[in-house]
Amino acid sequence: MEYEHLRCECDGEQVTITLDRPERRNCLSTEVLRELDHALRSTGGQDDVAGIVLAATGSVFSAGHDLAEMARMDEDELRVLFETCTSAMTALSDVPQVVVAQVQGLATAAGAQLAASCDLIVASEAAGFSTPGGKGGLFCHTPMVAVARQVGRKRAVELAFTGGEIDATTALDWGLVNRVVPAAELEAATRAFLGYATRGSRHAKGLGKQTLYAQLDLPVGDAYELAVDVMARAAAKGDGAEWPRAFVEKRPPEWTHTE
Repeated sequence: MEYEHLRCECDGEQVTITLDRPERRNCLSTEVLRELDHALRSTGGQDDVAGIVLAATGSVFSAGHDLAEMARMDEDELRVLFETCTSAMTALSDVPQVVVAQVQGLATAAGAQLAASCDLIVASEAAGFSTPGGKGGLFCHTPMVAVARQVGRKRAVELAFTGGEIDATTALDWGLVNRVVPAAELEAATRAFLGYATRGSRHAKGLGKQTLYAQLDLPVGDAYELAVDVMARAAAKGDGAEWPRAFVEKRPPEWTHTE
């Protein structure tokens, strides 16, 4: 499908979704968020896609919400905007594929939320992250839902209250990103990392992603109950049964990418 504000391109088992409004610093207007939500969920429904790269053009990954649009909205319209944003952000965890953010520049406010909502992040040395609402008149309430879950309580409070920017090296130290690479190597490093993270059965990876995120929010006892149930069912058939069988028979596994 053709999009007005995005590019969606397939290369083998990998799909790259690119924010493509560099003249607007890739701000997340309602229409951009709707297109992003559609692109992610449509791609997520394709069984032959193993992974997704979320990238952006220009010097800024995303400056967050479109403030010019927000200034024209009343409370009901703003609620629709933030609900649309939430749907796009949760699509990143809802889709079964591994999603890697390729962050080449500044990711601020809802832009930081977007990056943090991806499964993995590869950042350029030129990248930066901030939730600037704390230094202004509108706190970054929704961006902090995603960001705070990655960096821990005290660092989340620092980002939220100060509104300050952290560089890519600090973001790596804080656990917000997984890799930091020179700008010239960003695209190649992102694709290589995605390939590394998508080895094996696509079905098993999708089930694993769903279960991992579900159990992280549960008490330990409930987490084990869920994990035992899923693992027993997965190991009894399909690619889950193929894994130990191939090991015993001393041969490479033959994935069907199904249950």
